[in-house]
Amino acid sequence: MSARRPRTTLERTLRAGGSISSGTHAAYRSVSLGPGERHLRRDDLAPLGPEAVGGLSTRRPLACLAHVTDLQIADVQSPARFEFFNELMDVPAFKALAPTQRPQEALTAHAVDSMVRTLNRLSGGPVTGAPIDAVVTTGDAIDNAQWNETEMFLALLEGGRVRPRSGGPIYQGVQSQVWPGTAFWRPDGGRDMWRERYGFPTHPGLLDRALEEFEAAGLRYPWLACYGNHEALAQGMGGITEALGRLLVGDRKPVALPAQLLRERSFDPVAHFISSPDHFATGLHRPLTADPARRPITRCEFIDAHFRDGGQPSGHGFTAANRRDGTAYYSYDLPHVRLISLDTNYVAGGAQGSVNGEQMRWLEEQLVDVHSQYDAADGRVVQTGSDDRLVVVFSHHGSDTLGSGRATDPEGGHGTVSLLRLLHRFQNVVLWLNGHTHTNTIRPQRHPHRTSAGFWEVTTCAIVDWPCQARLVEIVDNGDETLSVVCTMLDHDSSPGSTAGSSAQLAALHRELAGNVPWAGFDSPNRGAVSDRNVELRLRSPFTLNGRASGQRARP
Repeated sequence: MSARRPRTTLERTLRAGGSISSGTHAAYRSVSLGPGERHLRRDDLAPLGPEAVGGLSTRRPLACLAHVTDLQIADVQSPARFEFFNELMDVPAFKALAPTQRPQEALTAHAVDSMVRTLNRLSGGPVTGAPIDAVVTTGDAIDNAQWNETEMFLALLEGGRVRPRSGGPIYQGVQSQVWPGTAFWRPDGGRDMWRERYGFPTHPGLLDRALEEFEAAGLRYPWLACYGNHEALAQGMGGITEALGRLLVGDRKPVALPAQLLRERSFDPVAHFISSPDHFATGLHRPLTADPARRPITRCEFIDAHFRDGGQPSGHGFTAANRRDGTAYYSYDLPHVRLISLDTNYVAGGAQGSVNGEQMRWLEEQLVDVHSQYDAADGRVVQTGSDDRLVVVFSHHGSDTLGSGRATDPEGGHGTVSLLRLLHRFQNVVLWLNGHTHTNTIRPQRHPHRTSAGFWEVTTCAIVDWPCQARLVEIVDNGDETLSVVCTMLDHDSSPGSTAGSSAQLAALHRELAGNVPWAGFDSPNRGAVSDRNVELRLRSPFTLNGRASGQRARP
């Protein structure tokens, strides 16, 4: 790779290479280089013809963002991760719960650090050359709502000592050779499903190297946080009960599904896990070293931790009002764009999201503040006297993972229909960034009544799973009454290969392992179609852009 700057996927892509070894079900493949992908122009929201786009000399950058999502940095020795669900992957009732453990997850911190270093070496957006204004994260930075996972995440993004190991000095987890079952890859060798079925390799001593402390670079750009379901819930689904909290800091780890649960006549594993995940810890167990740093973290504690690192901006978007009220939504202004972060989590349990009534009212106020006019709920056009500013919304869940509201939600949760109805009333909304699905997907969200009106929804893949990428997003004034949202996928700049010495090599091995996971690797939908990756997304300018810039500010 270039020492001067990382290559984007405009210049080269990564894909499945040749077979390294074979299993009974599939071959284990290398990661190889492929040709680059040019930007594909999409006119879904602005079909004005090719003559409508001005030349590069007339195009003006309005914002440049990096979008990073679903890191899922895990304490891989946690007593309250139910990895034995992997043994039940073929049971239909457990489809929403399994798999819960990935072969590459002990290396994820190194993959994140490699992506941070790659972003730091970027001189600017590939189309405009504009420097990155902010790195936007959209949740699931951690895996199991634990304090020590949060400490790892903050050290990786702010810079400092990263401590992947928990408990004692010796690895105690499901990938050890002494752990019962065959559903986990054992890097040190031995019988397991991954080696037998999929040809996974042997890397003696890998876990010890992966869990050693290391110094993270930290982002040199401002970065903004977002609250995801894995920050809020046990493995992103289960409510944090008192019993689960005791299990997290305790000295025993469950290794099998409790027999008494299976004897219950109406046993629904998903519903049971959402309400009482600790019940799954009442069966066979193994001892391990306790660690108080594994304690569960509340939403208030997660937010408060973002103010302790001294990074930029203070709180990483979270505000004093968030700390006071225990909320996790905020807005943050760039010169031409208001960024609005939503909290789409239902903390009582479940992986699907919703937006409560109080947050919907707050969102409407934030949108009114940056519109000179908007559509009222009854269809009237309201003049405000406010200055116009473009709006980018970001959240963990997207339109396909927000529920329709929950009857049991005392806060009156709203789903996709309500949120889209609100956003379409405000024409300055141009982009909605999100994650959660671990898949690159881009959708035009067309206005229900107006031709060539609406905004783009951009979902970015996960760092933890193949293809382990981030997305660069440039917002451009084309100078012809249209805007472009230019998206470019970015691989972390570590050479493909399966050696495992330095942190960069561990990051490369993480990516190779992720690519070979049969349900989420090279042959999965995660990478998305060509039209979901390097694209230029055009839309009409919602107002005349005159170059005036407001000061940067955050609003509670």
